[in-house]
Amino acid sequence: MPTPIAPRITLAHKARLELQTLARAHSTPQSLALRARMILRAAAVEQPTNLHIGHELGCSNLTVGKWRRRYLALGLPGLQDARRSGRPRTIASPTRVQVISVASALPHDQDRPVTRWTLNEIVATLLEALNTEALSRSSVWRILQDVDLKPHKSEYWLNSHDEDFETKAHHICALYAKALESYQQGRLVICCDEKTGMQVLERKAPTTPAQPGRRERREHEDIRHGTQVLINSLAVATGQLAWTIGATRKATDFVAHLKEAYHRLPGMQRYDWVMDNLNTHWSLDVCRLVARWCKLPFEPHALKTGPQRRAFLNDPSHRHVFHFTPKHGSWLNQAELFFSVLHRRFLARGSFSSAKDFVRHLERFLQDYNARHAHPYRWTYTGEPLVRDTPLSRTRRQQRQGRACFSPRPKQFERLCYAPRPYRRQAA
Repeated sequence: MPTPIAPRITLAHKARLELQTLARAHSTPQSLALRARMILRAAAVEQPTNLHIGHELGCSNLTVGKWRRRYLALGLPGLQDARRSGRPRTIASPTRVQVISVASALPHDQDRPVTRWTLNEIVATLLEALNTEALSRSSVWRILQDVDLKPHKSEYWLNSHDEDFETKAHHICALYAKALESYQQGRLVICCDEKTGMQVLERKAPTTPAQPGRRERREHEDIRHGTQVLINSLAVATGQLAWTIGATRKATDFVAHLKEAYHRLPGMQRYDWVMDNLNTHWSLDVCRLVARWCKLPFEPHALKTGPQRRAFLNDPSHRHVFHFTPKHGSWLNQAELFFSVLHRRFLARGSFSSAKDFVRHLERFLQDYNARHAHPYRWTYTGEPLVRDTPLSRTRRQQRQGRACFSPRPKQFERLCYAPRPYRRQAA
């Protein structure tokens, strides 16, 4: 039987670059790289035959012809392995649904004495309560893996019980969005918070600096010299800081910090203070200070309860307005962003001989931050409800089938050959 003539392949410049990238990238699977080299050789000017290409690349001419036809028919996705049907399912669909239903419920809802699902517990529940056909642990595991259900894992989640969470979050985010414009109009937005429990640690042995081929080495044991508290105020429009350092965070300490921040931060016609609901933030001493700043009569008998004091401090007609974050919503305070920087750059690897030494080094760090690193943070949260719109998590089976990528930045062959992830982001 005569051998059919191999179809000719003509590559555009972009297609040739993509194939060359697949053939050269270290992250490309070798089977895919071999197929890319086949297509590149087939598109060469001398038009080599499938037999010649097979001799060069160490494979059969039938293999070269197969991938040549697949590329002409489907393009770059045609170089991927085709879906395989596999053997027919031995577990009926109703049984699979029952397995998923049991794993999606809490153990006590299925009258089980445990608080955490295991494969054995799921199998026992199915056999005893639901009277299903016999199932093995591996069968249950495969069913759960197909739908990305992992009942043995859990994570903590803090729910905000504030009924006005969205309204307060929108209001605070609006302050951040207009912070620069407000600053130009004489209105300063300030985020205030405390960093408590900063341990003053001294390593028992000096730290050994990094050397070629060896990391920095720190002594595991340490000597403790107490704790310190940093009360910090961050100007949202400029990123400048005002701070006080002490051993406690009482109401008197917070009032002293407000006075210090008021004198150190730029003078403005109006101030908006963003802070959480700690009781020292709305104490009677704070109300007395705000009344003096705003030149208002101070009436202690009208400020006996917390809601009364917060309403007084949140009065928009005052020159100094306090905006309290929702309950369990202190992450809306931008001062938390600076505390992350403080931990990474100063606290994590510090070694201090005494509390005075710690305060001296911390003062120097904060002054250097104001002089060289202070900048307004880029705030991206808009106040919309946090909804996880990510699809199925990235399992090995999904990677093999090309439905997901395993790294934050997909590899080159994944970006070229796999379809985009099937979800849409909500419009802001």
